[in-house]
Amino acid sequence: MRALRPVFAFLFAAALGALAADGGAGLPTRAPAIAPAGQDARGTTAPLTREQFLAALTRDLAAHFNLDGDLQLELLRPWSPPARVAAAWSVQVAEYPSLAASSMLVRCRVLADQTVAAESTLVLRAMHWRDAWVTRFPLSAGAVFDPTQLETRRVDLLRERDAVPAAVGDRTYLFARALTAGRLLTWHDIARRPLVKKGEVVEVSAAEGRLLVTMKALAMENGAQGDTVTVRNPESQKNFAATVIDENRVQVRF
Repeated sequence: MRALRPVFAFLFAAALGALAADGGAGLPTRAPAIAPAGQDARGTTAPLTREQFLAALTRDLAAHFNLDGDLQLELLRPWSPPARVAAAWSVQVAEYPSLAASSMLVRCRVLADQTVAAESTLVLRAMHWRDAWVTRFPLSAGAVFDPTQLETRRVDLLRERDAVPAAVGDRTYLFARALTAGRLLTWHDIARRPLVKKGEVVEVSAAEGRLLVTMKALAMENGAQGDTVTVRNPESQKNFAATVIDENRVQVRF
């Protein structure tokens, strides 16, 4: 192994020489630092712009309400930026509305270099854009949810509150009623498909550590995936609760 060390040292030195000759193109580079709002890459001071203010407010509200998709905000009253410059600007929401809506009242403060520069109450118009399901063909009630029968459309979920986002939907759902083509799918149009049906025999599993026990039982009610249903031991005639995990399968959890 000692005899090989000079060889490794030679190869390492050769590799460094090749990188240097190439102008360091093969070496990993560090990403440039991102300047805070109101500050350029050189660290100079700047005023707070309307675009920066709205962008910070949008990020805060989207995170607070856990909104997937694109949130867009519009100020419904005139807004004037603080009459000063700063190296770093930040926006803090002091009072949130109870829920995200197409019209919201928000109280916030603007910090310039960590010092409060302005406080105001804003009236906002909000739009939450996200892909939602639209029927491509007429669908019959009771049919299993099938994404190939649907297409997507960009909608404002703050106005179309019942629309089903395109991220939702699989074979654990069914269409609860007949639908015409071109219809925006709503939560009233779908239902969880019962994987366990009343009166049918189901397989019950119970696990504790490495011990797994299975048995047959009679379902006393319908249940979709994740539902807790009552099942009956056919021998003892005793009822107990179990969780639906798959088609005609339930599990007892301790």
